This record gives sequence, structure tokens and C-alpha cells, in this order.
Amino acid sequence: MNPGVEQTLTPSKPGRKGIARILAAAGYSWSGFRQAWTHEAAFREEIILLTALTPVAFWLGQTATETIILLMSCLVVLITELLNSAIEAVVDLASPEIHPLAGRAKDIGSAAVFIALMQVLMVWGFIGWARFFN
Repeated sequence: MNPGVEQTLTPSKPGRKGIARILAAAGYSWSGFRQAWTHEAAFREEIILLTALTPVAFWLGQTATETIILLMSCLVVLITELLNSAIEAVVDLASPEIHPLAGRAKDIGSAAVFIALMQVLMVWGFIGWARFFN
């Protein structure tokens, strides 16, 4: 510790506490969903796909675990898409001109979404194969 420098073990951040903080966080999350829906075509497409696949997951999954795995694989795509969109927004704010690092950040985010989509294909493919060919 530095002499003469006051240090606290638990820094206190001003703001809401308790249920008010939870409600505010829920409001921020809802705003994020609306922003993604409004500004991100890929997010809208993935929501529509999840909506269409949800009843199929209940039909295809032979156990509760299979059904949850099918649905969670789709939710991973949404999570990844939201994070990718956030990265793209920050990159656009920080570097509106074309820059190799900005392009790299956006491409890496896109690659993450691609991997999440491939994971959906693998999960649905394996469970579908087990349902129809075993």
C-alpha cells in the first residue's frame, strides 16, 4: 500500500441499490433488445428462426434434456449476435473511418456468430439423426 493514499477494500459506486437496481438493469436490457431488433437484420432473422424452431425442438427432442439442448443452442446464437452487434457499434463509434483493426474486430465478431450457427447445425443434426436413424 502506498503511504498517504486512502484505499478501500469495497469501492462504492453511487446509484441505485436493491430492487431499484434490478429494475433499472431490466430496463437497460429491454432497451438493448429493442435496439437490436430495430437496427440489426441478422438479430431479427435469428429471432424468427428461434420462434419457428421452438415447437420443432419440443417435437424433435425425445427427452427434456434434448429439448433444452436444442433450444439453448439457438439462444447461444442470439447471445453471440448481440455481442457481435455491440462490438460493431463500439468500433463504428471509435473508428468511423476504415481501419484494419476495426475490420479485424468486426470480422472476429462475425466469425463468433458463424461458429454459434455451426454449433446449432451440429446439435440439431446429431439429435435429428438419433431420432430418425437409430
